[in-house]
Amino acid sequence: MASLSTQSVTEVHHWNESLFSFKTSRDQTLRFENGHFVMLGMEVDGKPLMRAYSIASPNYDEELEFLSIKVADGPLTSRLQNIQVGDELFVSSKPTGTLVADHLLDGRNLYLISTGTGLAPFISIIQDPEVYEKFDRIILTHGVRYTSELAYQEFITNQLPNNPFFGEEVREKLVYYPTVTREEFSTQGRLTNLMSSGKMFADIGLDKADPEHDRFMICGSPSMLKDTCDILDDWGFEESLRGIKGHYVVERAFVE
Repeated sequence: MASLSTQSVTEVHHWNESLFSFKTSRDQTLRFENGHFVMLGMEVDGKPLMRAYSIASPNYDEELEFLSIKVADGPLTSRLQNIQVGDELFVSSKPTGTLVADHLLDGRNLYLISTGTGLAPFISIIQDPEVYEKFDRIILTHGVRYTSELAYQEFITNQLPNNPFFGEEVREKLVYYPTVTREEFSTQGRLTNLMSSGKMFADIGLDKADPEHDRFMICGSPSMLKDTCDILDDWGFEESLRGIKGHYVVERAFVE
């Protein structure tokens, strides 16, 4: 395993009973691409217990931010959900991952397809000024069960558009498309159903996705990854594999 640094927790935010985010200090030597993940963990029984976590903060931020579920009997998350400011965590020194804009062919629209905590790498990406230079539209989707799981909603809709450096580009290009499956909400249903039926594209005022103009990044539950890939493959899209640029990229590091 890559070498580990010890970082201090600087902030903890509980979104609801099943979801929380936290920030840590950052090793000044750590370099990563927006969309990358690191191995993160804590000492358990005298040894580091590590899991892969996407970095939700942009690579120019002085701190690292992470989004996590709470699992009562999870080996790591059962402990991690109780962290407080000042606690120490391990962070690996070698970030990696597939959700990098440079892995995609040039295109017009970038779709960020996420469910649950799969949103995390895309919070980093929508804070990357270079992404707004590459694409005419960035469509951030987030599928959850309940409205309380729509983490970062206020940040996406109110704070980011007022960013002093690239807020104008955000207001012009970023489209936020959250959907909920188990409660009343402005958009309801599974993301994959909304894609395959064409409703998602109609809702945001864009044509059905096509390989010539559209690019996709996908992160979330195993079933969502499979269904989304099946849809895109049927539509003629090709995945970026083995360093060859493609129409879409998928992060499978979190698939159990």
